Amino acid sequence: MPSIRRLPEGVVNRIAAGEVIERPASVVKELVENAIDAGARHVDVLFNDGGRSLIEVRDDGIGMTAEELDLAVERHATSKLADEALLLIDTLGFRGEALPSIGAVSRLAITSRPQSGGDAHRVRVEGGTKHPVRPAALGAGSLIEVRDLFFAVPARLKFLKSERAETAEAIEVMRRLAMAHPRIGFTFTTSERRVLNFAALAETEEAFQRRLAEIMGREFTDNSVVVSGEREGVTLRGYAGLPTLNRAYATMQFLFVNGRPVRDRLLLGALRGAYGDLVPRGRHPLAVLFITCPPEMVDVNVHPAKAEVRFRDQGLVRALVVGALRQGLDEAAKRATGTIATAALAAARPMGSPSHGRSGSGGLSRSYAAMRPLPVQAEAAFAFQAPAIGSAVMMPGLAEPSAAAWTVNDIEEPEAQVEGAPLGAARAQVHENYIIAQTSDGIVIVDQHAAHERLVYERLKASLAETGIARQPLLVPEVVELDEAAVGRLIDAEEVLASLGLVIDSFGPGAVCVREVPALIAGGNIAKLVQELADELTDAGGSSVLQDRIEHVLATMACHGSVRSGRRLRPEEMNALLREMEATPNSGQCNHGRPTYIELKLSDIEKLFSRR
Repeated sequence: MPSIRRLPEGVVNRIAAGEVIERPASVVKELVENAIDAGARHVDVLFNDGGRSLIEVRDDGIGMTAEELDLAVERHATSKLADEALLLIDTLGFRGEALPSIGAVSRLAITSRPQSGGDAHRVRVEGGTKHPVRPAALGAGSLIEVRDLFFAVPARLKFLKSERAETAEAIEVMRRLAMAHPRIGFTFTTSERRVLNFAALAETEEAFQRRLAEIMGREFTDNSVVVSGEREGVTLRGYAGLPTLNRAYATMQFLFVNGRPVRDRLLLGALRGAYGDLVPRGRHPLAVLFITCPPEMVDVNVHPAKAEVRFRDQGLVRALVVGALRQGLDEAAKRATGTIATAALAAARPMGSPSHGRSGSGGLSRSYAAMRPLPVQAEAAFAFQAPAIGSAVMMPGLAEPSAAAWTVNDIEEPEAQVEGAPLGAARAQVHENYIIAQTSDGIVIVDQHAAHERLVYERLKASLAETGIARQPLLVPEVVELDEAAVGRLIDAEEVLASLGLVIDSFGPGAVCVREVPALIAGGNIAKLVQELADELTDAGGSSVLQDRIEHVLATMACHGSVRSGRRLRPEEMNALLREMEATPNSGQCNHGRPTYIELKLSDIEKLFSRR
C-alpha cells in the first residue's frame, strides 16, 4: 500500500474548486453573493458563451484595499466570519473558498477600489498561480472577470451542457437572488442581449410584489395568497399560489432562509405536504417563502454550495410552514385561479371580425359561423330533467326527484340574496354536466362532477376524523372479479379498507365480495372503485403503506360516489350544490386539482360582444 503523502497545493485547490464550482452558474452565484454581502446597490453580470469564455460581475459595494485584495484570493480568507462562530452566520458567503477555487480553474482578475477612498488595485490568478497586486483604474466598488473557465481542468468542460442550458441555469440563479433582495438592482447580459434588468426598489411590500411580478409573472401575483406565521422566534412570510395554478415542474418554488436561496428537502417536503390533495399528482404548486430565524437556530454549513441547511428544531420549522400554508390556502379555499376564466374568454373570443366578410376558402369565416343562431332543436340541451330514483347519490337534504322534465324557463327568478351569494343562483344545466349560475356581476360555470367529488371527499375526511366513516350494508352484495394477485392485495388490506367503510370478503381465487360501502358513496360505481383500490395497493406497495395514503384512498372513493357527468339535476339540487360549495373548504378544485368552476364577470362578457 502506498505511503500517505500531502497533496500539492495546486491539486488541493482544484479539488476544492470541484466542490464549490460545479458549472458557470456556480461562479455567478458565488460572485453575486459576494457583491450582496459587500452592500452593493447595483450588480451587473456579463455572461458570454455559456460562461465558458467570460463571466464578469461588477458591483458598487464597499470595495477592497490592496492588502485585502491580496488576501482575498487565498484559501479560507474571509471578512464574514466573526470570532470563528460557525453558528452565527448572517451573510451569504463566509467560507473564503469561492475566489481561490475560481482562480484555480480559470483566469481570474479582480479590480477593486474602496468606497472609503484610496486607489484601485488589480490582482490576477491563473490556474491557481497568483500574480502580484498592481495599481489599476476603477470607480468605487469591484469588478471581477473570470475568463476561460475550466481551462486548467479541461475534463470538466466535457460535462458542461449547451450554451443555452448553462445560460438558463445562470439566469435562474440571478432570479432567485434578485427575488430575495429587491433593494438591489440586477442586470444580466449575454453577448446577444440584456436578459434581466431589475431596478433597485424601496424596501416595502409593494416593491417586493413588483419584483415578484417581474420574476414570476402577474399570473402568480394575481392568483396567490399571503402566507405568514411565527413560532418561537422563527417567522415565515411569502406568497402561495392557488392550487389550481400549478406546473409540471417545481421550478417556480422559491425558498429562502435568512435571505439565502435554498433547495432544502425539509422545506420542499413541507410545501408538498401543505398542498396535499389540492394539487394533482405530477403537478407542483407555485410558492415564494421566506424563513427568518436567529443564526444560531440554523446551520448553513452542511453543503459545499450552501444549497441545503439544517435547522436545530426541524419539527418546529416544518409545522410552521405547513400550518401557515394551510391557513393561507384555507382562507382562499373557495377561489379558483383567475387565469382559468381568462383562458376561457380567450377561447370564446371570435377569431376574426364579421366585417372581414368571407374566409379565404370563399365560405363564411369561422368566427361568423360560430356566432350563427342556434337551431330550435338545441333548446333540449338547456333542459333540466330529474334522474331516475336511486340512480346516484343525492345531495344531503334534497328531496327525491320526480321523472318530470322542465326547461330553463320553468325556474323561478332567483331571490336577490341568493343571486348575491358568491356562486350565485342556478339558472341552467348544459350538456348534462355544467351548471350555469347567475351572480350579481357575472356568471359562474360549475363542473357538477368535480364539485360534488370535492364535497364528498371533504365529508369523508371529516367523518373519518370525528366518528369514523358510517357504513351502509348492500342489500345484494356485489361480486367484483379481479386477478388473483389483486384479490390477495385487497384481502391483505381488509382491515384498513374496513376502517374506511369498505367491507370486503374473498369470493374465490379471482373475485371479492363487497358487503358494505361508505354511506356517503352508496349508489356509486362499486366495481370500478374496487378495481382502482387494487391498483392503488400495487402502487403503494402494501396495506401498511396504504395507511399513510388514506387521503388518496378517500379521494378515489369520493370520485366514484359523486354525481356523475351526464346526470340531469333539478334546480334545487343545483342550488344545494352551490350553497354547499360555498361552505366547504377547498371547493375551488376537485380531488385531482382541477378547477370546479370558473367565473366570468359581466364586464368581460360584454367585451366579447364589443360592448366595451
